[in-house]
Amino acid sequence: MKNRRRLGSPTVLALISVLALPHFARAQDADVPYVPTPMNVVDAMLQIAKVGPQDFVIDLGSGDGRIVIVAARKYGARGLGVELDGALVSDARREAARQGVAGKVEFRAENLFITELERATVLTTYLYPRLNLQLRPRIFEQLKPGTRVVSHEFDFGNWKPDARVTVPVPEKRYGPPRSDVLMWIVPANAAGTWQWRAQIEGRELACEVTFQQVFQEIRGSARAAGAPARIENARLRGTELAFVLVTSLDGREVRQELAGRVAGDTIRGSAKLGGTQTQWQAARVKAGRIEIEAAAREARVAFN
Repeated sequence: MKNRRRLGSPTVLALISVLALPHFARAQDADVPYVPTPMNVVDAMLQIAKVGPQDFVIDLGSGDGRIVIVAARKYGARGLGVELDGALVSDARREAARQGVAGKVEFRAENLFITELERATVLTTYLYPRLNLQLRPRIFEQLKPGTRVVSHEFDFGNWKPDARVTVPVPEKRYGPPRSDVLMWIVPANAAGTWQWRAQIEGRELACEVTFQQVFQEIRGSARAAGAPARIENARLRGTELAFVLVTSLDGREVRQELAGRVAGDTIRGSAKLGGTQTQWQAARVKAGRIEIEAAAREARVAFN
């Protein structure tokens, strides 16, 4: 859906691109009617993602192009709209020219399942849940950690959103007179075993944590100076990781707050103990992966 939820098109170009895809991807040609995104919802989608001049917005199922055009005109972003209906693509190009942003945006008559997503810092959709489920593996394969994914109304299955707002839509053609806007931040891969040395109350301790990760949700175990330790309040938002390491020293618990940015096999940030804050760096010594096997199973079930 999006600005357009009917993703089918009778054109030869669309037919060729669709027939080139596996059967599950061609489900987008089902009866999915064109429903424009209300302008207040467009603004809410761009605001929740904090779109700015540094961003490149890709809108999948872009319809008349309003999201990409508003992103360029109002927020200074660049962008790409992808839409199968050639007539809507032509409309979007004319409107971009009329509003003076034709040099900042592009519109393509293209099947969204062959669109390369790597350039996006913000990805927007208004697609049925079954299409979001098909799209989800490509999001994790192609988008950089920290990329914001924003959906009007429909979720991505068991991938929980990082933020949500509800927008009044009195003129809505279906359901209650409101719309949900949901945002996900593509998480970094923090899974695996990390090690570092920490100064805690005058002692240097060898520390190790092992994280398991499902989407952006993480949990794990820890050791400090060879003894079991505990992880509390672990959270991952894009590339930003934070947790509390609880160790035992002389029979009492010591709590150290750790926060940093995940970049490849390194975390760099700060460690806070009491009122003292120091720099912190950890190295990954055993690789892990973001668990999305449940996502693949969920997507298959949706089409059986």
